[in-house]
Amino acid sequence: MKRMIAILLISINIISLTACTQKAGENEKYQVVAAEYPSMAKYPDESKYTKLNGDFDSDGFDKVYDAWWADRKKQMDQPDGYRDGLDSYLSTLVPLLLSETGGENKACSPINIYMALAMLAEVTDGNSRSQILNLLDCNDINSLHEKASAVWNANYCDDGAVTSILANSLWMNDQIKFKQNTLDSLAKYYYASSFRGEMGSAAYDKALQEWINQQTGGLLEEQASKLSMDPETILALVSTIYFRTKWDGEFSESNTKQDTFHADNGDVTCDFMHQSNTNTYYWSERFSAAAKKLEGSGYMWFIRPDEGITPEELLADEHTMEFLLSSGEKAESKFLMVNLAVPKFDVASDMELKKDLMNLGITDIFDPETADFSPMTDDTAAYLSQAKHAVRVAVDEEGVTAAAYTVMMTAGACAPPEEEVDFILNRPFIFAITGTDGLPLFVGIVHQPQV
Repeated sequence: MKRMIAILLISINIISLTACTQKAGENEKYQVVAAEYPSMAKYPDESKYTKLNGDFDSDGFDKVYDAWWADRKKQMDQPDGYRDGLDSYLSTLVPLLLSETGGENKACSPINIYMALAMLAEVTDGNSRSQILNLLDCNDINSLHEKASAVWNANYCDDGAVTSILANSLWMNDQIKFKQNTLDSLAKYYYASSFRGEMGSAAYDKALQEWINQQTGGLLEEQASKLSMDPETILALVSTIYFRTKWDGEFSESNTKQDTFHADNGDVTCDFMHQSNTNTYYWSERFSAAAKKLEGSGYMWFIRPDEGITPEELLADEHTMEFLLSSGEKAESKFLMVNLAVPKFDVASDMELKKDLMNLGITDIFDPETADFSPMTDDTAAYLSQAKHAVRVAVDEEGVTAAAYTVMMTAGACAPPEEEVDFILNRPFIFAITGTDGLPLFVGIVHQPQV
């Protein structure tokens, strides 16, 4: 009898939102292997280096800062070429996932899906693996090891100022024997923790939910509480992205004003955040764009289609993804005063990935007759039964709160004025949140901001 493989992925992106630390609990008794993350010195708190007389202890601060920077640089310095192939994957996946919005808000976490597919390739073989490697533009599993590990490390930071962690885990059926060499590879290249318990039991489901809450700061408790594993599931692969930092220069609440957003189904009044700074303004034949820096991390990009062009049409244009993946290099640009107006928005979307993955050539793993999970176990045959992805991104004056989870069970723009430009996002637009290496953690479309 064919049995199910389950893959559950939770992606979190938090900017300037405080989350309570989640205590370890039920999952500890099921844990077989705990992932060991790289050590990282904490970013120095400047207030602790101010003496009672008001003088600043620069020597003490510099010593701690140098140790912090050495660790941070070590994580960012990954092998040349690790992004090779990623642009192809991202340029293919993102437009497809965001192509049919029906005028609704929609978002995805392409890096979350990448890590999930990489882990899925690890536990498959034959044509099942080849189809995944083809989408990820990798020649073989060894090159995927290197790339996935580099992506993980380049996006890892836990220094007290920025939290950016790709956490992975395996949840194994205690009635099935699994191959240790595959478990070792998942631990080595994906920093994956392993758990073993009774599939379908309330206690094991609770342990899974607790682990997710621990990895995401408890910010998806409601969503996590609904996750469960079927008794027929032999293995669940769980991946999370947790990203938290602040805006590099918060929006002032006193500058938030109500204005009109021209939504597809009519005008709506909503709160717009305003900020004026010298910044780089980008434009091309079909869009204009600006980016807001995230403290100690990447950027949040805002891409505004020209009049008469929908966000979906713009993403379908390969030049748009080229622009995003080049961090703005594939467009005209000018450094000037940008008067930015961004509506507060809260984007939530839930999508089934099976159809899209099959359209991208990943078919065998969904078919009980062709799925090959032999690297994982010889005890039973298995197939992937579902592939779901859910995302939430919210923006306010302090920053961005974004959460996502995926469940897999078995008129041309003109050049700006000379010195100043108004960049007002008062009609449907595209946003993207990038990490320190420029890879997009989240991409989405806003049709309806928060009213």
